Amino acid sequence: MKRLLLILTLALMLPLTAFAVQPDEVLDDPALETRAREISQKLRCPVCQGENIDESNAPISRDLRLYVRERLVAGDSDVQVVDAVVDRFGEFVLFEPRPQGANLLLWLAGPLMLLVGLAVAWGFLRSRRRSSDSPADALSASEQARLDEIMRD
Repeated sequence: MKRLLLILTLALMLPLTAFAVQPDEVLDDPALETRAREISQKLRCPVCQGENIDESNAPISRDLRLYVRERLVAGDSDVQVVDAVVDRFGEFVLFEPRPQGANLLLWLAGPLMLLVGLAVAWGFLRSRRRSSDSPADALSASEQARLDEIMRD
């Protein structure tokens, strides 16, 4: 019974691991196919936006997969293939935008915000420490006497 359950579970999980790459798209050269898959993992589907072109079933993703393989067969390097796709569709198709131009602001915003947050936290803790040392929180003699009287009752 356990074996049957295991086989059924594995059979149901099999479609989850399938990619959208069709058998007629696969290159004969395993090295080129590996490079094509690596490049496809880095390129976003223009339609789906949350999937790479290797996993997307959209027709534009199929065209892009074929274009990537076409360029690799023509002898282009990985960088040249990615540049050609970016020239065609813009930097939007890259899952990791290049750290140059306007994208440099995006790359620097995270570390910059971390530094600003740490500076604000440090300033807050430092001002809090100074305010706790001040005698402003101490009770006057009349207030202390009133408190002692209330506590006795």
